[in-house]
Amino acid sequence: MAADRPTPRLPRGRVARRCTAVIAVGAVLLVGVTACGGGKASSDEGTTITVAHGYTDVEAAALKTQAEKWNTDHPTTKVNLVYNGGNDSALQKTVAGFTAGNYPDVAYEYGSSAAQLARQPKLVDLTEKVKASGFNWDDFYPSERLAATVDGKVVGVPALVDNLSLVYNKKLFAAAGVPEPTNDWTWEQFRDASKKLSDPAKKTYGWAYVNDASEDTVWRYLAMLWQAGGDLLTSDNTKPAFDSPAGLASLQQLRDMAVTDKSVYLDTGNGNYLNLFNSGKIAMLWTGPWDLSSINDDVEYGVTYLPGYQGNHETISGPDLYLLFDHSSGRTDTAVKFVSWLTSAPVHLEFAIATGDLPLRKSETELPGYQTFLSKYPAEKVFVANLDNVKHVRPNLPEYAEVSTAVGQMVQSVLLGQAEPAAALKTGSQAVAAALAGS
Repeated sequence: MAADRPTPRLPRGRVARRCTAVIAVGAVLLVGVTACGGGKASSDEGTTITVAHGYTDVEAAALKTQAEKWNTDHPTTKVNLVYNGGNDSALQKTVAGFTAGNYPDVAYEYGSSAAQLARQPKLVDLTEKVKASGFNWDDFYPSERLAATVDGKVVGVPALVDNLSLVYNKKLFAAAGVPEPTNDWTWEQFRDASKKLSDPAKKTYGWAYVNDASEDTVWRYLAMLWQAGGDLLTSDNTKPAFDSPAGLASLQQLRDMAVTDKSVYLDTGNGNYLNLFNSGKIAMLWTGPWDLSSINDDVEYGVTYLPGYQGNHETISGPDLYLLFDHSSGRTDTAVKFVSWLTSAPVHLEFAIATGDLPLRKSETELPGYQTFLSKYPAEKVFVANLDNVKHVRPNLPEYAEVSTAVGQMVQSVLLGQAEPAAALKTGSQAVAAALAGS
């Protein structure tokens, strides 16, 4: 989930995820930077390829180690890593590279950028390539494969996966005499506990919700919408579908907790929720593994699935992708082989052990090294299991930025008590319909 809010401390060099990755194509095309710095568009560089990424800290070090290993083992097909300035701006940098003629062979991109980059004529269609037996495409989690597919065409290879789970402060639950959450928790139990854990007079809250109307606001709502049996758009992605009983139930739950119970800290998007969680002012978060390394050592916490609606504990994931761009057949062949190797189960598990990123492939959890991963990152066991609760992905369409903005404003208005859920749904649905119509 990645996606990206401005948190005061970013874990493990990973951009705190998922959200501002949603950027309109028009805005992107106006960006005048050239970036990517490495490869040239000409094909006279043999089979040395450029891989653009936004990793820092331990993730950058781990990727560098793996690239060096590849280069040692493949002296005639080398990889040149190029830092793109941060994954938040990866889309702009890549698009600018097409204009400047220095686009990379491989680019790390948020999954939400896939639909926009799918329009690029230089994008390598991987649909047939991932069918090769050595690729083992079906070993990736379903949500990753869905995120990598646009209009039936495979446009990328999964690079990172995560999901939202419930993280809670054990000490606060014990002090309030409230039983700790379980994987079977219902919305009603969640609301009741949040209310008991809150004291507005002391500025303590049961839950926190990022309410800046960004994608960070949207994707938590989407998990609830899907749990209740609804969806954001119709199956052909041409019309809004969330003005429904499921959409109403989800917004009503948010209103009941934020407005009626006043048990929700509404984060303005500055990431203060994590500081408040560390200081014992917030008891529960819906967050991903990227926040775990920023939880203070003296905070004893637990992790469970999200509270469910009628037994459905569906969560949301925001897989990121490696997208490949054509310079020549030789370089494309090298790029495919490198990315296939980089995301293979044994190689990626080494990356996961070094960084704490979740396994990309199901088979990674069956390798002996997976126990090393769990012993190093025990809290991530639930996040890995929760990947099976990802049943949907956000729509892969170029208009998603406008759709997200409309839904974010709808949710924000309800959380602030400025609109009733039913009225907000109609307004939001009309705005999404206009966005899809291009008006």
